[in-house]
Amino acid sequence: MAIRKLLLPLTGTAAGEAALATALSAARIWNAHVTALHVRVDSRDVAPLAGEGLSGAMIEEMMSATEKESHDRAHAVRAMFERFVAAQGVTVADARVGHDGPTASFATVTGREEDLVAQQARLADLTIVPHPESGEDVSSSDALHAVLFDSGRPVLIAPHKPPETIGTRICVAWNGTAESAAAVLGVLPWMQRAAAVRVLTSDDYHRRGPKAADLIDYLALHGVTPDVASFKAIDKDVGAGLLAAARDFGADMLAMGAYSHSRLRQLILGGVTRHVLEKSSMPVMMNR
Repeated sequence: MAIRKLLLPLTGTAAGEAALATALSAARIWNAHVTALHVRVDSRDVAPLAGEGLSGAMIEEMMSATEKESHDRAHAVRAMFERFVAAQGVTVADARVGHDGPTASFATVTGREEDLVAQQARLADLTIVPHPESGEDVSSSDALHAVLFDSGRPVLIAPHKPPETIGTRICVAWNGTAESAAAVLGVLPWMQRAAAVRVLTSDDYHRRGPKAADLIDYLALHGVTPDVASFKAIDKDVGAGLLAAARDFGADMLAMGAYSHSRLRQLILGGVTRHVLEKSSMPVMMNR
């Protein structure tokens, strides 16, 4: 399946700039359209958060300040988008207008970011989100979780710095779960174009389900011929071992299932997904 539409939630931080560069690079590979989506905060949502003891005038002032801040941020995000698109030589056009090369458009909506991003992602082939551990873009992790859990579509987490290449050498983390199977489906179009693909497996990582050899047979039906490598946990950290194995392969994309356990348990106990999200320097494709 060809990738034709990329969704990129933008908040205007440094992590957002790296994600925009990543999205435009991916658009070039696929001659795809990038829809950059900025979600403005609804000033009316401030009132319920104000609490008791505030006068109507004080709440009105808070709403006014929120509206101004939201307007200024939206203006800055759009300026960043236009600057990057111009520098990359990407045509700004409506997604419905046919073009030979990659295109991009910018949209602003008002409401709850996690709700609106997940809804828009349902009609995108891939959503690219800024790195959730940027330190200055906390809301992007909300967008990430929303896409993973409420869109039914794959998501690509952009690294801190724009990668030089994307999807030429791909690692697939396989543990036999439904989540890893969904990740394979999401990354399949990329694997069919890649110069090299490796399946990474580990006794510490595998759950009940098909083995790596079964995955190899399945991928062969789709014209993909990966090799297989086993990895071991580093200092009892499976995520660290997985990333080290991907780096050893020279991977410029890692595909894996997300959150074999519940999100709450994952956040409390850590885990493979969390480690990869925090530490990866390459684009990571996840799916559920």
